[in-house]
Amino acid sequence: MQKHNKIPFLGSLLKLVCILALSFGLLNAQAIDLKGDKNGYQAHFYSKKSLVVGDNYFFVTLTKDGKELTNAKVKAKFFMPEMPGMPYMEYVGKAKLIDGKYKMLINLSMSGTWQFHLMFKTADGKVHKIRSSVNL
Repeated sequence: MQKHNKIPFLGSLLKLVCILALSFGLLNAQAIDLKGDKNGYQAHFYSKKSLVVGDNYFFVTLTKDGKELTNAKVKAKFFMPEMPGMPYMEYVGKAKLIDGKYKMLINLSMSGTWQFHLMFKTADGKVHKIRSSVNL
């Protein structure tokens, strides 16, 4: 009979731990706001809302010598390396220029650390890449 008494306690404890872990993850999800310089270009990569598992909108502004760049081709590749029991995951989003900002939709399919490459091709045909990561 004592074994039956311990099982409900363990079930309640497991539920509490899961709720706390989920709450901690939701409270720590933040909007992204990164700035970087690459070959004389300044890139501002950001989201307007906290990142979530699922669809996220990202925005990019590019400048060179204080002037906005509106003729670049911009995309980002988010990926998570293969791990035991989990395949490699990748999502590429191509940005569209809207109101002077490049906007793209990226689906982050699970929590964890996502590495990303922000790439932009300028009018001279050169491709520039900025690398970083985000925690979800």
